[in-house]
Amino acid sequence: MRSAAVTPEDDRIRWVELPGQEPPRVYVHGLGATSPAYFTEAAVDPRLAGRRSLLVDLLGHGISDRPAHFDYTLESHADALAGALTAAGVSAAEVIAHSMGGSVAIVLAARHPHLVSRLVLVDANLDPIPREPGSSGSSGIAAYTEEEFLAGGWAEVRDRVGPHWWSTMRLAGRAALHRSAFHLTRGTTPTMRELLLDLKIPRTFLLPESGGPLPGTDALTEAGVSVVAIPDCGHNIMLDNPEAFVEATAAALTPRG
Repeated sequence: MRSAAVTPEDDRIRWVELPGQEPPRVYVHGLGATSPAYFTEAAVDPRLAGRRSLLVDLLGHGISDRPAHFDYTLESHADALAGALTAAGVSAAEVIAHSMGGSVAIVLAARHPHLVSRLVLVDANLDPIPREPGSSGSSGIAAYTEEEFLAGGWAEVRDRVGPHWWSTMRLAGRAALHRSAFHLTRGTTPTMRELLLDLKIPRTFLLPESGGPLPGTDALTEAGVSVVAIPDCGHNIMLDNPEAFVEATAAALTPRG
């Protein structure tokens, strides 16, 4: 495990690092998750192994610190991640990022372009999300006020999301989880989709085939984003169909021409 201080108060982002060749690869988890649990199987697969790989936990999640003073906006997550990568001597990384982590990765690439050379987004959030009381995921968490969530809403969320997601969600700070969800539903200005369309680096978007076509696929494709539907999986593509995930990610990270 390695770490770097990323706030003026010395709060630390931590990551598991696998040795290998440069340029590095950076794996970023989604809301209430942790990168080692979600990405280790893929990162050590022979088709992806051999690169220096950082399986990073965002602030408030997993093995990283959970500062109460941090606002957990997507921009702040991205800037904190940039601080960790800079401290680790990372530049021009290939970033593989899931769900909320994909949103953070888009903002990272837009705000700190020297750190990111390629993006593989795994069913990432591109647009603001309606807040829906009683639903699972960010929309349900963000439907509470922070006070309501800390006072007991978190237990209702625990019961809704089930034991698999809760096994990593319970590692997150409760205020961090709520603020991250709230700001994920709010999105960014410009939106994550608009930022992604404007990036000039190679970009791939993986989504579950069962979910139907990705809204705005034509515009993404015209902007150079490769949109790839993965069969036999839900939102957690890397866990549900690791073989197809590795195959698609390896193809996305193979230079063309």
